[in-house]
Amino acid sequence: MSCLAYDLVDIPNGDTVDYGHRIEFGTFITPGNAPATTPVALAQLSESLGYDLVTFQDHPYQAGFLDTWTLMSWVAAQTSTIHISANVLNLPLRPPAVLARAAASLDLLSGGRVELGLGAGGFWDAVDSMGGRKLTPGQGVEALGEAIDVIRGIWDAANRSPLVIDGEYYHLHGAKRGPAPAHEIPIWLGALKPRMLRLIGRKADGWLPSLPYLEGSAYKDGNATIDEAATKAGRDPREIRRLLNIGQLPGSSTDWAEQLLPFAIDDGTSVFIVMGDDPSVMQRFAEEVAPALREAVAAERSVSGIQTGRVRSTIALAKRREGIDYDGLPESLVARAIEPGDSGYSRVKSTYMRGGTPGLVLQVQTTAEIVDALAYARAHPEIALAVRSGGHGISGRSTNDGGIIIDLSKLNAVDVIDEARRLVRVEPGTLWADVAAALQPNGWALSSGDYGGVGVGGLATAGGIGWLVREHGLTIDHVRAVEIVLADGSLVRASADENTDLFWAVRGAGANFGIVVAFEFEVDEVGAVGWAQLAIDAGDTATFLQGWGAVVEAAPRDLTSFLIMGAPRAGQPAVAQVMCMVDSDDPDTIIARLQPIAELGPLLQQSVQIVPYASVMANVQDGDHDGQGQPNSRSGFAEHFTPEFAAAAAAMLESGAVYFFSVRSVGGAVSDIDADATAYGHRSANFSIAALGGNDARLDAAWRILQPHMEGMYLSFETDQSPARLEDAFPPKTLARLRELKLRYDPANVFRDNFNIIQLA
Repeated sequence: MSCLAYDLVDIPNGDTVDYGHRIEFGTFITPGNAPATTPVALAQLSESLGYDLVTFQDHPYQAGFLDTWTLMSWVAAQTSTIHISANVLNLPLRPPAVLARAAASLDLLSGGRVELGLGAGGFWDAVDSMGGRKLTPGQGVEALGEAIDVIRGIWDAANRSPLVIDGEYYHLHGAKRGPAPAHEIPIWLGALKPRMLRLIGRKADGWLPSLPYLEGSAYKDGNATIDEAATKAGRDPREIRRLLNIGQLPGSSTDWAEQLLPFAIDDGTSVFIVMGDDPSVMQRFAEEVAPALREAVAAERSVSGIQTGRVRSTIALAKRREGIDYDGLPESLVARAIEPGDSGYSRVKSTYMRGGTPGLVLQVQTTAEIVDALAYARAHPEIALAVRSGGHGISGRSTNDGGIIIDLSKLNAVDVIDEARRLVRVEPGTLWADVAAALQPNGWALSSGDYGGVGVGGLATAGGIGWLVREHGLTIDHVRAVEIVLADGSLVRASADENTDLFWAVRGAGANFGIVVAFEFEVDEVGAVGWAQLAIDAGDTATFLQGWGAVVEAAPRDLTSFLIMGAPRAGQPAVAQVMCMVDSDDPDTIIARLQPIAELGPLLQQSVQIVPYASVMANVQDGDHDGQGQPNSRSGFAEHFTPEFAAAAAAMLESGAVYFFSVRSVGGAVSDIDADATAYGHRSANFSIAALGGNDARLDAAWRILQPHMEGMYLSFETDQSPARLEDAFPPKTLARLRELKLRYDPANVFRDNFNIIQLA
């Protein structure tokens, strides 16, 4: 159930108002029917009957009633699709800051199925009996208005400032915000009197009255009051959904539908909630009344021209970015669009290391939607375009400022297509941790970077230097075919037999040529592996680095080792964090491979385990990406750790300009592949080096110390997109061929906001 307002046309003039909201249905269940499992069973029945929403009374002072929030939590765990709300929560007995966190938490745990119905109080003697603050009706409305600000302030997790509210009824002095709910939780108010109705118009997302309490023109008048207040507050009245609790009406099911139709067409009601705990009434309404009413509303709308479609609040609309035709978004993408004013924006605007402020994120779910998203992006040639799989990449190219992002994270299937050949099909938004977990039951693995939170699409088009690289090669060396959407929107297959030049280019420079929607990989048989994490005293940094390089380069291919160092701390020796994977489950073999590394310096800490490969790749950070600022990273390749290289690296670290220095061993199986076989260059290198610094100019100055001892560059670890770095990334012959193919496959340079191989004047 979507709980945003809907309509794409103006509100009609006259006595009738159809806001164009999608027609939905719910149930209203008493939380006190014995036994305690009865309301749960009725909620499950509601879901099985196809209701969109189940709601519960909330009278904490009522003897024999279950606590409504506890009941809602249990129902959320016992259902899977139906949305859940109180009808309505007694706010004076529920502190709004705590309630906001409870609602967001349950929304996250239930997959975005919580709605928030609130009431000002009403039964003030009963509230007082429970220890709540007794207020006058007017004070209750004022307190509710403050509470809405508190709740929305807590949900605003993207705002890093503490929440301060100095109200008459609620005082927050630096409350921490968050968590953000899984979806944009609407706040519906149960109300009858004008003061409450005006509050709805100013601040709420829905009106939730009960039909038995509405007399004469009260419903129509209430709508008018809400609309007038909304307009005065600068809001679009269509932002406010109209819900209605209904009792059992007289007559047949057809009579019910006929009696309810005017509420939808004339009064804008979009959610009809059946009151009562009679399963037979619930079933009759769901099977007979609801379909007839939906059909009747659709017929009336076809005549009046009312169209359904998402409408954002005036506040959200004000956050739209210049140059993007939001209203021109194709229908297929309307439900996939996340704008700066949407509640989910904070989850998708940034990447792992880079803060972003895109103008539009299209979270596509099918190849057809990718084609539509790309066509939409082509219509905005002056707007930056980013394509994102997992959003981890150090280079930070999968977000931007004011541009469009095509987010592939929902395309995340892993399927075995030929068990005998160990051939698997993987979609680009899949995380490598999930790929490893999917392959493990078959005793398979695919070398794929060193962090499970990386997305398949970015890594598998750039290279892929992983924990098994020396024995099994790069990730791109296991690609047997790709399905790719080209710049013109056509979907093609590229392999060793089809579109061979495109297949060559995709493996190493794929971001310049299209959006890969599926990879076919031939994976390896890999059992349990030796996994070591060592902290070694590297006080004599140059000697340590030279020794580590020599040991790794001479080791059998079943050993792959990476190391990380930072600037030494004052008065303390430099420490090297060394990670090693040995493709063996034999303890003696593992120790034999590790011993030469362990002897390079005093061991400060060590951990050696025999684990499944998937366990190593399960090192995924929880939560959404929330990068800040702009990372500064430099990358290069080295053939050997010569004394000169080791001394230069030590000097660079000593400068303090680099806070993160990493070296990944390559060589081995990577060098077995002909240098011209793929667009990935520099296969003869034994080491891939990356350095991160807080200041770009200082980092460049420090990097210049090391650069003369290196050659080449790995795209995924580089943030400098200058022409010189592009020429480092690809040997001259490779770059010339790539540019020729770019003109053929992407002549309009649609895929330009990356390491663009066509340098613009």
